[in-house]
Amino acid sequence: MLVAADLNPPEDVDGFIEGFFSVLPTMETKEGGVRDRISAKVREFAATRARGVLLGREAIDGKLEALLDGWQLGRLGTVERAVLRLGAWELENADIPPAVVINEAVDLVNWFSSPKSRSLVNGVLDKYAKTK
Repeated sequence: MLVAADLNPPEDVDGFIEGFFSVLPTMETKEGGVRDRISAKVREFAATRARGVLLGREAIDGKLEALLDGWQLGRLGTVERAVLRLGAWELENADIPPAVVINEAVDLVNWFSSPKSRSLVNGVLDKYAKTK
């Protein structure tokens, strides 16, 4: 969701989030009905983070830029930017230990991008956590 928003920034964040979920596939129930593949709990978890990142993107980007040691956020890959923004938001707003946030971010970038991005994400989010 954050990658899509980075490529085409939405004007209406809540509409964007609802639209994102509306196009996800559904699944058939045992009773022959249809339900979402994503539980309400997971949907709310994702929507909270996406909303937080998208509404706070300017402030988050400013803090991240200061930690990139001569790099610009715009020079990074789309996945790396999305993961760094999510990690920064969670470090500021979620009741999750910083080590867990950083580890999950490293896992995400390793899965969706390149293993070479792990050290960048780890280093930037570690610096971010130390500024808190």
